[in-house]
Amino acid sequence: MQYQEGFGNHFQSEARPGALPLGQNSPQKAPLGLFAEQFSGSAFTAPRHRNLKAWLYKIRPSVVQGKFDEIGHATWISDAKRGKVVRTPQALRFNPYPEANASTKIDFVDSFFTYAINGSYESNTGCAVHLYAFNQSMSNRYLYNADAEMMIVPQNGDIILHTELGALELSPHFIGVVPRGMKFKVELKSASARGYVCENFGSPFQLPELGPIGANGLANPRDFEIPVAAFETFSGNFELLARYQGSLWRAPIQHSPLDTVAWHGNNAPYRYDLRKFNTINSVSFDHPDPSIFTVLTSTSAVPGTANIDLAIFPPRWMVAEHTFRPPYFHRNIMNEFMGLIIGEYDAKAEGFKPGGASIHNAFTGHGPDADGFQKASTAELKPQRYDNTMAFMWESSYVFAPTEQALKKAGLIDESYHECWQKLPVQFK
Repeated sequence: MQYQEGFGNHFQSEARPGALPLGQNSPQKAPLGLFAEQFSGSAFTAPRHRNLKAWLYKIRPSVVQGKFDEIGHATWISDAKRGKVVRTPQALRFNPYPEANASTKIDFVDSFFTYAINGSYESNTGCAVHLYAFNQSMSNRYLYNADAEMMIVPQNGDIILHTELGALELSPHFIGVVPRGMKFKVELKSASARGYVCENFGSPFQLPELGPIGANGLANPRDFEIPVAAFETFSGNFELLARYQGSLWRAPIQHSPLDTVAWHGNNAPYRYDLRKFNTINSVSFDHPDPSIFTVLTSTSAVPGTANIDLAIFPPRWMVAEHTFRPPYFHRNIMNEFMGLIIGEYDAKAEGFKPGGASIHNAFTGHGPDADGFQKASTAELKPQRYDNTMAFMWESSYVFAPTEQALKKAGLIDESYHECWQKLPVQFK
């Protein structure tokens, strides 16, 4: 598959020569008999560096569709008012979410299962966190989310996101981001797939400021990949699904809505390979704050305080002298949802497994378990390579409220999680 490179750039792409108009966005007659349609991701008057838009040249404009009816979704919850949640200071850990049952066919949308909610799509703050596990492509269904930008983190299995602007192939170690309001479908390229989804109700993800780090490091803009134009000409009986104000709606549509023959702009989907992250770390002593692992950030109205950060803990060298190297014990004003893609996380000797998750909300103490603490406290402090690992964290200034369905689903919650710290010894003399 082909991609364009760069984060936040203004791109242009055409799947047929001459499909893009020259010198203007909306000519009296668009080339090749296409319809011009603007796709705005920000207010028209947003500052230039935050203004998001794309011009699409489509076979049919988006108004050509049937009437919407609300259908709901039993396990996709984006609103604490509509779904039952439990606000608790307890540290929580979830066992791996079960893979899709081979005897029951289920697609990406139907498999959504919400773990936690914070903020509100009505006030454009916070997020909702879900897991998916499916075994069937969205062959005749298309989705757009009017409430949120969607970040997809595969943990197992290969998928392709077919969007209005082109296709993105995703496998474990990649993330994919679909702009708020963009239509897409998910094709399965393996027997099944499992992973995590963040609905970002706040400002779109952007690269974090580097501050004293300087001009280079962390996630480099050139490593983000944007699709080239591709279009479908299918006709038939399809469904257009809309996530709107916390509910799911369905409209009949007699053609594929992924019929954009050409486009230009900066409001585009993208993917990023987490293995390309340029890790910054200490080469003297002490453990730097986890903000040095930030890949993307959704900013809030408070400078330096994120609506959501995506941080990762990838393979890396640890060389700090006279230092306890795993993440230190801490209580944080921020709130953390953590997932594991492969391997082990260095702060947990056991129990935290790929496909699992944890929630540590504001000022809930957390850190290495007893075995991890003992191992790190007695380890020979020579240069050490952390390998075969990829953990990630969505950190937010809003409290993650776990859903009752996640807390009550049989075998999902780890009831013994708190016990991993109870063996920590009293060493005071």
